Amino acid sequence: MRILVTGSTGYIGGRLAPRLAEAGHDVRVIVRDPLKLRDAPWASGVEVVTGDLTDAAAVATALENIDVVYYLVHAMGAKGDFERTELEAARNVATAAVAAGVARIVYLGGLHPDVPVDELSRHLRSREIVGRTLLDSGVPTVAFQAGVVIGSGSASFEMIRHLTDVLPYMPAPKWVRNFIQPIAIRDVLYYLASAVDLPADVNRTFDIGGPDVLRYGQMMNGYALEAGLRQRPIASLPVLTPWLASQWVNLVTPIPRALAVPIIESLQFDCVAAEHDIAQYIPDPEGGLTGYRKAVRLALAKMKDGEVETSWQNASVAGAPSNLIPSDPDWTGHTVFTDVREQHSDAPVERLWAVVEGIGGDNGWYSFPLAWALRGWADKLVGGVGLRRGRRNASRLAVGEALDFWRVESLERGRFLRLRAEMKVPGLAWLELTTEADPAGGSTYKQRAVFFPTGLAGRLYWFSILPFHGVIFAGMANRITATAAASKAASHG
Repeated sequence: MRILVTGSTGYIGGRLAPRLAEAGHDVRVIVRDPLKLRDAPWASGVEVVTGDLTDAAAVATALENIDVVYYLVHAMGAKGDFERTELEAARNVATAAVAAGVARIVYLGGLHPDVPVDELSRHLRSREIVGRTLLDSGVPTVAFQAGVVIGSGSASFEMIRHLTDVLPYMPAPKWVRNFIQPIAIRDVLYYLASAVDLPADVNRTFDIGGPDVLRYGQMMNGYALEAGLRQRPIASLPVLTPWLASQWVNLVTPIPRALAVPIIESLQFDCVAAEHDIAQYIPDPEGGLTGYRKAVRLALAKMKDGEVETSWQNASVAGAPSNLIPSDPDWTGHTVFTDVREQHSDAPVERLWAVVEGIGGDNGWYSFPLAWALRGWADKLVGGVGLRRGRRNASRLAVGEALDFWRVESLERGRFLRLRAEMKVPGLAWLELTTEADPAGGSTYKQRAVFFPTGLAGRLYWFSILPFHGVIFAGMANRITATAAASKAASHG
C-alpha cells in the first residue's frame, strides 16, 4: 500500500514510518527540512519529499498516488496562533486527499471529556477541531483519541520522570487527583499500523487507552516504584493555577514553558476512554494492552540501553539548520563576536572525536560545571529549555537532535560538529567543534563560539560574559583533549 506519513520527524511519526516500511508498504514522508532525517537509519527505505502542510501546493504534490495518509502533526508549543496553523494544515490535507482519491486518513488526536469544545483547553480544542475537519472531508477517516502516552522520550513520561526524580515531596495542583488512562507507545503504534486494514465505511473517532485508569499522583508513584525510588508524599494545593503549575514544571523538568502550559491545561479534566469500540475492528495486541507499570519499565530499559528511538525534544522546537549559517565567509554583514581555541591532543583523532560526540548530557561540558548549571537554571527561569533536556543517546548524535540547551545543526561524523544555541539569548549563538589528525602525531582540536548580537542588549550580553570565556571555553578545550588522551592511555594500560 502507498502511504504518506506526516510528522515523520516527530515523536510518533518517527517511530511509525519505519514500522510501516518494514511491513512492506511503500512509504513517503513529507518534511520541511530533509536534513532532519539524514541520520535516521530508516530514511533510505522511504521516499522523502520536502514541503510544509500549510503550503497547499506542496501537500497536493505529496499526496499524488497515495492510498493512506497518516496525520501526525501538531503545533503544540509553537509560537503564535497554533490553532489557526493546525486548522490550515488540516484543511489543506483534507482538500488534497479528496482530489487525489485517497482511500483513508488516519489521525491521532487527544482523549478528552464529553464537554462543549469551547470548554476544552486550547490544545485539546485544536486537536478536536482538526479531527472533525478530517472526518468531514469525505475521505474515510479514523481519528484515534489517546491520553497520556508512556514511552521513552515522550513529553508526558519525561514530565512524570523528572517531577518524581527531583522532588522528594510533591506540592501539586488539584489535577493530580484527576483520573487519566495512559497508553503505552507500543500500543499506540499497534493501533496506528493496523488502521490501514479498516473497512472503507469506517469514519469515526475511537478512544484508545491502556488497561489502567489512574490518578496522576498514582502515575508518579508508580514510576517511583519502577525506578527504585521511595513513593512521594503528594499534597494537592488548590492555589496552584494551571499557569503557576506550568512555571513549576518548567523549572523542575526539561519541558519548556511553551510546552508545559498546554500539557498542564489539558490535565484539568479527567481523560478516560468512554468506549473501546476499536476492539470490534482491531483486536487487542497479542498478550493484551500494556499496563502502566510495564510501560514505565520498558521506557526505563530503553533509556538505560541508549535505545530511545525518538524524543519530544526533537519534535517540539523548529529544527536545524537555521537560515543563517555561521560559517558563511562574510556572515552577511552581521556584527559577529567569536571565541576561537585550538589545542593539541596526544590521542588519535578517533578517540578525540568520541569525546566530542559524547559531549553534554551526563558527560557534561568539560569545564566549570557550576557555571553551566547556573546558565541552565537562568534559562529555565525565563522560560527556556535549560540543561535538563540531556541527550537521547550517550555516545551518538544526529542532525536536528536536541542536546541540553543546544541543537545539532551540522554533523560530519569524525570531523565536525556545529551546535545552535536554544537558550534565551539576545542574539544567535553557535558552538563549533572540529577534530583533525595531526601529521606529527596525535590530533588537533578546534573550538569556535560564534555570537550574532541583537541590538545593544546583545552586545552588552557578550561583553558581560567575556571574563568567563577564559575559564569556560579555555577549560573546555583543555579538558576535552586531556580526556581523549586519558582514554588512549587507559586503553593501553
